[in-house]
Amino acid sequence: MFEFAWPWLFALLPLPWVMRLLLPAADSGEAALKVSFLADLELLSNRRARVGLPAWRQQARFALVWLLLLTAAARPQWLGEPLPIAASGRDLLVAVDVSGSMDYPDMHWQGDDISRLSLVKHLLGDFLEQRKGDRVGLILFGSKAYLQAPLTFDRHTVRQWLDDATVGIAGKNTAIGDAIGLAVKRLRQRPTQSRVLILVTDGANNGGQISPLTAAQLAAQEHVRIYTIGIGADPKDSGGLGVLGINPDLDLDEVSLKEIASTTGGGYFRARDGNQLSKIGATLDQLEPVAQQPTRARPSQELYHWPLALALLISVLLTLREHWPDNLLRRLVERLPGRRRLLGAALLATPDWRARLERLRLRRRR
Repeated sequence: MFEFAWPWLFALLPLPWVMRLLLPAADSGEAALKVSFLADLELLSNRRARVGLPAWRQQARFALVWLLLLTAAARPQWLGEPLPIAASGRDLLVAVDVSGSMDYPDMHWQGDDISRLSLVKHLLGDFLEQRKGDRVGLILFGSKAYLQAPLTFDRHTVRQWLDDATVGIAGKNTAIGDAIGLAVKRLRQRPTQSRVLILVTDGANNGGQISPLTAAQLAAQEHVRIYTIGIGADPKDSGGLGVLGINPDLDLDEVSLKEIASTTGGGYFRARDGNQLSKIGATLDQLEPVAQQPTRARPSQELYHWPLALALLISVLLTLREHWPDNLLRRLVERLPGRRRLLGAALLATPDWRARLERLRLRRRR
């Protein structure tokens, strides 16, 4: 079915004519010359002087361009039949730590040593794309917390935003409390039993304006379940302190992460390598969905580019027609053989094509 998303824009159709009537005439800055033999000049040039708007035929082309622009702005769409969308009812936000320590390459996956953030991107991205029917969103936090992707059914785009995340993009510190507070703000508008936050970090809270435990208590009041994941290899697995001086057992505040999960009715998980993080994802994937009414959506195809392209094409043709160089026009017309030359003069010339055509005939006689 064809329809306009914003049909009210067609109310602007008479706007150019209204503006011409209401606004004062433009001042060219030149003195006007009044002559008493205007009628003689009109007779010699075979044209009439205009004191008002051009004839409707000359206005029609510009009116057509304006109508096409309004048509494109009104967003013409072709709507398909309503299709059901699977909806489990879970609204799942993932908060990922992107502080400087997440760049430490102490994680093992498929025989390679990779950074903590790279492992999170790989495994947590797979986890997000498998959440069919869930609304998922992404929060990145460091010294501050930022909503990278709001809750949406478009899981592929959320994963793309996760893949594009870089270490240090939100600062070097770790503001766990701010990340929880931002998640609560976004989830509090969703159904009570569907609010879930998965928080992934490799450190302790050392930034932000809200303490993690205070934020956890607020989350519990808003019925937000928080599952915390502490990531980082043991010192013995990573060769003790690395070149960055990172010791996962000391830097990771497991006590606070466990208390956050316990306060909100969630759980705490420890990921020392890729296999453990993969098992954590499988465990989280077993969360009981909350039933909701089926969601139906109508696929739509935007058609605004067609009238917009046509308006652009007509505008270009009108511009060329008004400002076509005389010498180039003459060369094009003169190259046409016989009667085609006369036809070309009529089609390509400006409004005084009759006078131009007469000059071409005189040149041929000479």
